[in-house]
Amino acid sequence: MASIKPSVPKGTRDFSPTEMVRRNFIFDTIKSVFRKYGYQQIETPSMENLSTLTGKYGDEGDKLIFKILNSGDFWNEAESRKQKSESFEFNSKTLTPIISEKALRYDLTVPFARYVVMHQNEITFPFKRFQVQPVWRADRPQKGRYREFYQCDADVVGSDSLLNEAEFILIYDEALSKLGLKDFTIKINNRKVLSGIAEVIDKADNIIDLTVAIDKLDKIGLDGVIKELLEKGFSVGDIEKIKPVILLEGSNAIKLENLRNALAGSEIGLEGCSEIEIVFDYLNNFKLQTAIVELDITLARGLNYYTGAIFEVKTNEVAMGSIGGGGRYDDLTGMFGLKGLTGVGISFGADRIYDVMDELNLFPAASNESTQLLICCFDKDGERFALPILQELRNQEVNIELYPAGAKIKKQLDYANGKNIPYVIIIGSEEMESGLLTIKNMKTGDQYKKTVKEIIGTIGERI
Repeated sequence: MASIKPSVPKGTRDFSPTEMVRRNFIFDTIKSVFRKYGYQQIETPSMENLSTLTGKYGDEGDKLIFKILNSGDFWNEAESRKQKSESFEFNSKTLTPIISEKALRYDLTVPFARYVVMHQNEITFPFKRFQVQPVWRADRPQKGRYREFYQCDADVVGSDSLLNEAEFILIYDEALSKLGLKDFTIKINNRKVLSGIAEVIDKADNIIDLTVAIDKLDKIGLDGVIKELLEKGFSVGDIEKIKPVILLEGSNAIKLENLRNALAGSEIGLEGCSEIEIVFDYLNNFKLQTAIVELDITLARGLNYYTGAIFEVKTNEVAMGSIGGGGRYDDLTGMFGLKGLTGVGISFGADRIYDVMDELNLFPAASNESTQLLICCFDKDGERFALPILQELRNQEVNIELYPAGAKIKKQLDYANGKNIPYVIIIGSEEMESGLLTIKNMKTGDQYKKTVKEIIGTIGERI
């Protein structure tokens, strides 16, 4: 058999033990905050029926869905169709339903909508759920963009209360603060405000072009935005009306006041202003730990999807894109026949958060450790002596290993260093006779004697 060079598919990654400990530190921290706010965890299958996913992400999104081939001789079915109808053509649109009925999930939102509809009689509404699972997209791999990656989503459906929006800001603030980030901004806007801006210049039909352009303000500057708007058919007069709005400065209260004046002729725009104000009023009852909350009129993420509040989170400590985002959407489950169920949700960008924490050296030292203690023995007698000690320490929830007898002590200590195990117990004839075990601090090289009881008693103090 020919030798095969081992590799992973493009856009996927292996994760080392150290990376997994760090990733789980992020996931566990976020999950603990979700639970604190009443969100319950669910999971959905890695694969969904292809019909569940297609048509939900637009034409471009549909092209990025990883489809799963049917088992068996699916080509016979295609040939049979061709024989029955001369007009049948072999192309991707006609063949896909024949050769593929399932696909890997593209995101967690559509599977969640499907879940809600299927389990609506078991769910207590408002339903607050979170999911931390991988998703797959047949995108072009590049730095920071993968074909397999994790999403950390939380959503509440069946409630139109803006308290939910305020609590999502609190969740972002608490979770990212617990992860060690010290300077980040949570930006907020409202789809209705953007609709109002388009309405006051009589360009409601061009809202997508308008918001796509102003969303690029940070990247291409005001001149770039104006150029793009002119190319899309906006007049100089339109732009003069828009400029004071997208360049709003000052506190959130001042921005809202000026925004109300600018949108005085738009009912939907004023409604958006009121919704933002209500969110800020809720937040006035809480004390944020770290986050800066900023009203940003140029924020327009997912415009076709969101119908109310829009969120985006950015760290100010390193150069990085958004590390979180979300917003309110109406009729999430309408695509599956359950109409009128409003919802709001957010997502944490776990991979980007990992990169930020890695660059800022925010992972706690313990995140490199899985084993706290390693028992090293000189011979089989020492190994037998160590077995009840091993069991006793494990019963006390100590992460401990016993290195099998037969290897030289140096090799055993090298093993401990290779796994970043902070302490080792060395058992020789002297330790077996006295009952005092030799403890070695692998970082400092210090050695001292302790009984098993003393080890158990002080394990919480790092031995």
